[in-house]
Amino acid sequence: MSWDPAQYLKFAGERLRPAIDLLAHIPAPAPETVVDLGCGAGNLTPLFQERWPQARITGVDSSPEMLAKARADHPKAAFVQADVGTWRPERPVDVLYSNATIHWLEGHEVLIPGLLEAVKPGGWLAIQMPRNFGEPSHTCVTDTIEQGPWRARLEPHLRRAPVAEPRRYWQMLHDKVAALEIWETQYIQVLKGDNPVAEYVKGSWLKQFLDRLQEPERSAFEADYRARVRSVYPVESNGATLFPFRRVFIVAQRRA
Repeated sequence: MSWDPAQYLKFAGERLRPAIDLLAHIPAPAPETVVDLGCGAGNLTPLFQERWPQARITGVDSSPEMLAKARADHPKAAFVQADVGTWRPERPVDVLYSNATIHWLEGHEVLIPGLLEAVKPGGWLAIQMPRNFGEPSHTCVTDTIEQGPWRARLEPHLRRAPVAEPRRYWQMLHDKVAALEIWETQYIQVLKGDNPVAEYVKGSWLKQFLDRLQEPERSAFEADYRARVRSVYPVESNGATLFPFRRVFIVAQRRA
C-alpha cells in the first residue's frame, strides 16, 4: 500500500496524542539506541531527540513517500526503508518503539515476542495499536466491501480483527519480561470539517482498499463508505464531530 503523507497528517494532532502517551510510559532514563519502527513521516523524531538527546535514533518504515517527508523535515536523523515486519537491528537496542504500525502485520504471536528479542536485556519494547475495528468507522469499511460489486476482489484483503484482546498480549509476553504494562484508552477525538471521520480513516485503514480499485469504482466505493459513516457520526451543535477511538498499549522490559 502506498501512503499519502498529506492525507495522513490532516489529523496529525489526534494521531500524535497516543504516541506521546506511549512515549511517556517508557521508563528508560538514558538509552543509547532508540528505534522508531513504522516511523512514517518522522513526526515523532523531535520528541525522541528532546527526551533522549544523547541517543542514536533510527526511524524504519516501508513507505518511500513517508520517508521522503521524514528525511526532508529531519535531515539530522537516520531513516531506513525496510519491511517493518521482518527488519531487525544489527544489534539489540535499548528502546524499540512502534506506534500505530503492528496492527498492519499478521502473526502477532510470533512477531511481538520476536521484537522483544531485538531489545537488549533490561531494555524496553513499547507498542501502541488501534483497536477500533469493531466500531462504525471500521465496520462501515466491511459493509461497503461486502455489499458492493467489488466484494470478490476486496474481501480477501479484509482483516476484521487485526488486534487481539489485551489479555492475549499479556499471555504472549508475561513469561519473557521483567516488567509488563498493558492498558487500553478510548480517546474522544473532536474533529472538524465535512465528514471528518471519513477523512480520518481515508488516511489509514480505508486507503488499502481504495488503492485496489480503478475509476469509476474507486470513487463509487469511497462515496458509499462516506455516506455510511456520515450517518453514524453526527455533527454536534457547535459543528464538531465526536470520534471515539480505542487504542491498546504495551510497555515491556526484557528480562535481564
